[in-house]
Amino acid sequence: MTLRNILLGATMLCASATPAIAFAQDAAPADDSAVAVDDTDYGNDIIVTASKRSQTLQDTPVAVSVTSAAQLEESQIRDLIDLQTAVPSLRVSQLQSSANTNFIIRGFGNGANNAGIEPSVGVFIDGVYRSRSAAQIGDLPNVERIEVLRGPQSTLFGKNASAGVISIVTQKPQYEFGGSAEVTYGNFDAITVKGDVTGPISETVAFSIGGSYNRRDGYAQDLKLGTDVNDRNRWGVRGQLLFEPTDALSIRLIGDYDKIDENCCIAGNVIAGPTVAITNALAGGPSVDANNPFSYNVYNNFLSSNEIENYGGSGQIDYDLGNLALTSITAYRKVKALTNQDSDFTGADLIGENSQDLGINTFTQELRVTSDFDGPINFLLGGYYFNEKIRQKNDIRFGTQFRPYGDQLIRAASGNALNVALLEGTFGALEGAPTRYLGTFFRAGDGLDEAYRMKDEAFSIFGTLDFEVTDRLTLSFGGNYTKDRKNFSTNVISTDTFSGLNLDAPQYAPFRNQLLFQGGLAQTIGGPSVLNLGRSATAAEIGAFAAANPAAFAGISGQVQAFANANQNNPAANPLNGLKAFQFLPPFLNVPNSVEDGKTSDGDFSYSVRAAYEVTDTVNVYATYATGFKASSVNLSRDSRPLASDLAAITAAGLRTPNLATGSRFAAPEESTVYEFGIKGQWDVAAVNVAVFKQSIKGFQSNVFTGTGFALANAGKQSTFGIEFDGSVRPVEGLNLTLAATYLDAKYDSFVNSAFGDISGTTPAGIPALSMSMGATYTHEFAGGTKAIAHVDYSYESPVQIVEGLSGFPAGVVESLQREVNSLNASFTVRLTNGLDVGVWGRNLTNAQYLTTIFPAVAQAGSVSGYPSQPRTYGGTVRFKF
Repeated sequence: MTLRNILLGATMLCASATPAIAFAQDAAPADDSAVAVDDTDYGNDIIVTASKRSQTLQDTPVAVSVTSAAQLEESQIRDLIDLQTAVPSLRVSQLQSSANTNFIIRGFGNGANNAGIEPSVGVFIDGVYRSRSAAQIGDLPNVERIEVLRGPQSTLFGKNASAGVISIVTQKPQYEFGGSAEVTYGNFDAITVKGDVTGPISETVAFSIGGSYNRRDGYAQDLKLGTDVNDRNRWGVRGQLLFEPTDALSIRLIGDYDKIDENCCIAGNVIAGPTVAITNALAGGPSVDANNPFSYNVYNNFLSSNEIENYGGSGQIDYDLGNLALTSITAYRKVKALTNQDSDFTGADLIGENSQDLGINTFTQELRVTSDFDGPINFLLGGYYFNEKIRQKNDIRFGTQFRPYGDQLIRAASGNALNVALLEGTFGALEGAPTRYLGTFFRAGDGLDEAYRMKDEAFSIFGTLDFEVTDRLTLSFGGNYTKDRKNFSTNVISTDTFSGLNLDAPQYAPFRNQLLFQGGLAQTIGGPSVLNLGRSATAAEIGAFAAANPAAFAGISGQVQAFANANQNNPAANPLNGLKAFQFLPPFLNVPNSVEDGKTSDGDFSYSVRAAYEVTDTVNVYATYATGFKASSVNLSRDSRPLASDLAAITAAGLRTPNLATGSRFAAPEESTVYEFGIKGQWDVAAVNVAVFKQSIKGFQSNVFTGTGFALANAGKQSTFGIEFDGSVRPVEGLNLTLAATYLDAKYDSFVNSAFGDISGTTPAGIPALSMSMGATYTHEFAGGTKAIAHVDYSYESPVQIVEGLSGFPAGVVESLQREVNSLNASFTVRLTNGLDVGVWGRNLTNAQYLTTIFPAVAQAGSVSGYPSQPRTYGGTVRFKF
């Protein structure tokens, strides 16, 4: 099915999805009042506030999709991962833990799994920025709507929003007593209980309080531990107070606490490399379900744990001065996450611990004033302050079987000429201490002790100006100046003895000479050198050759010895170079130091120009040019490395540690640009929406998992040409059809220093050319008012390469690993007039299987692991509203 056919067919139907692209018309004073949304709305009555003004969807001056509370219920959308089935321009994936969620809009986004990297897609809940967001929304009481703003939004938001914004809005407390209670039961013994109550305390004070409990057995099986894994166990409570002492003054206080305690996330074996035979032997049986990630069968030595607390409070003050409205939002949030994972994902005890203790404290303050003049000019002016402190402690330690595992790797790499015990004795003897290293290489419990700190302080001044040139033409101008400063430090200590050896050191010259001589004979007489895989002449074969050809052997020996003598201190010819691949956790150069100060300071002015023209009462066109900004991101991982340009100064200062590699401590800022043109038609029973855009980011911050840490680098430029189509149509009473489709043509215009070399001109991984979702909802009302509501929706993503590359794999392997998504969801609900709903639902009913991402297996060259998609889920829900 081609994009052209989809667009043509949808246009003939005059169909456009409920999430709609909107644009500027009249400015309204800021107000977050709850607005009821039902199936009949086509945008005229849906209120959105993500543009910092309370406006109808049609009048909002940005490209925005809105998913209403009714849609969330009908589609059983319970977290942001599910939301992508309704918004094709949005892609969400959960990675290493329950709190690691990556958001991508129009092919742009990053940030998960590395606490020093803020996402390019900003997440806000009731106007409060969530710098690190877990993937849960269904546990929030009374979600009123979710707004997804596409493209750079820096002129409206005071913090990173270079790719877009997800804004979650919950309902305010009401002055009429009411509430709801909901119980859901599904497969895997899933139980969800939710409830909320709202009502008046006095004529000027109202309250609401809600809570949720959400648990589910794991949908995967750990065959070694004999238990299910990837379970769900979380609960939360949220309370609000609304004070309205006068018609002009409103104060909204919100407090919430969420707790997660679950095991997540399994990784299946995608490619079983040569090390699997070793791990199988060490495990005494299967160590992975080889080449079968969708069996949901795994082998681990201990359960992965995720203990996450997320809590905070906010206060919003709105004051109406007549033609001006003042708004202040003050918030403090804290995230505490304690996680641990068997990160080798095998039944062998290779990685005995890979834990993280993370704490994030965030304070934000926003002030803004919005005008509501009768004249042609209105404005919004605001200021934003952000202060965040991150404390992170990591530990990665070798397990009880890593020493025999390392021994087998070295034996295999050297044709059984070398082993761990031989190396320990040899290196110690050459250093004059024969027992120094005995029993220390790959020792259980050794590894890295890591500690990171970062403080981020930023402020922004932003504003927009709307000018009504005529009754039908409105011009909008926006600007944002941001200043962002980060201070970071590391305290990383390696106890991995073998990784601390400098294999090029002068004291090891005799050993290198010996290996060069032995390898030279083996290569000349029989085959490859001693540390290369493949056939080498054996000692017996060399002896037989010497006996049969004494003169020739003497000549060969003399030449080989001369080569060994000349090259024993030549790093390029070092026969120990093959061992460097097994120096997994080398000594760390900490920051700050005399060369690297551990500081970044960024400033930028972003701006936007928009024009909206009402062609007729039902057809509008609009055009936008906007820029965006995201400050530097810091690599708070064990792959933090100095820049190549700093290496000479580090060496001159005497700071260079053994086996110090180059990389990046931080990535420079992102600067985004978008050109967008759209047309929107809206009639009594249908709406159609088409947007065409060209969006690019200079300095896109790429964050790639390398198997032990993260390689953080700036792409020169990433750009995307795209077409978005949204629409809905009601052909007969009670039936609503929706369609949304996104076409993206993305490429790296320039990316010379990626983790996989120069990939300029290639298509960024994970961005499907075509994404779409289509749905149908039929509501039948019986005599007496009882309703039956049937809903079905289908989402599709065209095949796409999952990652840019995998180190050590030949061309074609990575390209063959594709992801294609076909997901079908459905629900049926009976709604009684007394407020009782009874329904059944199912998600991913076809049990579609795909990999969300893949990565090099930890310390297992040639093997690939990946996170599989969630299998089919289904259940029933009873809901009562009063």
